Amino acid sequence: MLELSILGFLSEEPLHGYELKERIKALSGHVRPVSDGALYPAITRLVTAGLLDQHTEPGSSAAPRRILSLTGQGRETLLERLRHPKDVEITDQVRFNTLLAFLRHLPDRHEQAAVLRRRLDFLDTPTSFFYRDERPVRAEETADLFRQGMLRVARATGEAERAWLAEAITQLES
Repeated sequence: MLELSILGFLSEEPLHGYELKERIKALSGHVRPVSDGALYPAITRLVTAGLLDQHTEPGSSAAPRRILSLTGQGRETLLERLRHPKDVEITDQVRFNTLLAFLRHLPDRHEQAAVLRRRLDFLDTPTSFFYRDERPVRAEETADLFRQGMLRVARATGEAERAWLAEAITQLES
């Protein structure tokens, strides 16, 4: 998701590394922090692959700043990743939120709706944090106060997300 975040933010405007790191941190850093040891090697890989351009500008102090921008190939890669996200990018909430943050860059509304439909289909599949006899356990079926809390919050969140997804899909397909 780090590479998707890099491509997504740079599709909006050229940025220097620190600005890019701050935007990624704001998007998912509270859940999955981004370190310089992960960010800068990812940037180097994307530059080497021809997905990013970089040039140096004078900094606000004495140090020059490396400015990054998306290439045409980088934009095509971003669009392809948005059109065809991996299953884990649909099933993992943080990864899906990262996908949502940039889905507006996909120009075809029906393709946007198809991604949302995949998430809705996933959410409609019965699941739980806990199972008994290979069957998902519901909040009402456990006496553990804390597991009840987990399950109730997950159910409420899931209901709200399913309602939004249904509305968004209808709007995109109309």
